[in-house]
Amino acid sequence: MEQLDLFKKLTDCNAVAGFEGPMTNLMNDYLEPISDDIVKDNTGSIFGKKGQGRHSIMLAGHLDEIGFMVTAITVDGFIRFTNLGYWWANVMLSQKVTITGSKGDVRGVIGGKPPHVLGVKEKELAAEVSNMFIDIGVNNRQEALDAGVRIGDPITPYSEFEVMTNPDYLLAKAWDNRFGCALAIEALRDNPDPHITIYSGAVTQEETLSRGAKTAAHKVKPSLAIALDVGICAKTPGMTGNAKMGDGPIIVLVDAWHIGHPTFRQFVTDIAEKHDIKIQFDYLTGGYTDAGHIAQSFDGIPAITMGVPTRYIHSNVSMMNRQDYNSALKLLNAVLNELTDDIVDQIIEQTY
Repeated sequence: MEQLDLFKKLTDCNAVAGFEGPMTNLMNDYLEPISDDIVKDNTGSIFGKKGQGRHSIMLAGHLDEIGFMVTAITVDGFIRFTNLGYWWANVMLSQKVTITGSKGDVRGVIGGKPPHVLGVKEKELAAEVSNMFIDIGVNNRQEALDAGVRIGDPITPYSEFEVMTNPDYLLAKAWDNRFGCALAIEALRDNPDPHITIYSGAVTQEETLSRGAKTAAHKVKPSLAIALDVGICAKTPGMTGNAKMGDGPIIVLVDAWHIGHPTFRQFVTDIAEKHDIKIQFDYLTGGYTDAGHIAQSFDGIPAITMGVPTRYIHSNVSMMNRQDYNSALKLLNAVLNELTDDIVDQIIEQTY
């Protein structure tokens, strides 16, 4: 499989939280030829299974991206909407979106007032989603209905996959988290005969309080888990933080819901050092990944989060470095190659 083609197909796919069907189907197309079995839960989470070890590891990207849902259609044909996932309203105005209606895709733009007509006080106010609308270019409600738009339809940010001036820099609408989906596919492909059982794939509804991770963990029942998700990139003007694009994959120490399992984290860190793979450590005070809910399943599942620094997440566009991705894949493959049932026993017992 050609990597850039994989990236384009995954990131161009429209699948917001709660409406992940297109991504479930696309992942199935990629995972089925390289898996011993396909495992799904009733929400649409999907994993390719490989190996027959006594222990198993769950590699979990998430299928969904942030987006919106239609809540009303005005008499004049404008679309009111609500968030699916966390948005900062200031990045939303004048952005293109796609409404997935009953008759196909309908392009729209999140409208706003021109600066010429704003009063002094109005200019100082932060944008609010409740005041926003989507313009699909119709005269009235009936024209919107005739186009197939209905209340409850999903709305996806619109932005096409692009290779930037430096070809290692890749722009797309949904690296959060088609990065993890791509990594799960390539890791399963690269490990045809693992020492332990691998369940590699992605879960639903991470962007809406990580709901799919709960059902997926109970379906897979793994011994260990790695959430594959993007991290915050600090190397842009005005940003502070630890993780810089181009400096390798991130191991997340702690987030709002989860403290990375220290023994498992140390095992991964030792593997990185052994294979001379540069890694970064970071933490999130105001965010989370699926590792939190996976770790709280059953008696407790040792879990960590692995990611890459990504610019402009939770907007219409995001940017990832291909070399960071490939280093993350190299690290993940090295971890999978060295995990055995006995080592998993040691990690669980925290004697590694």
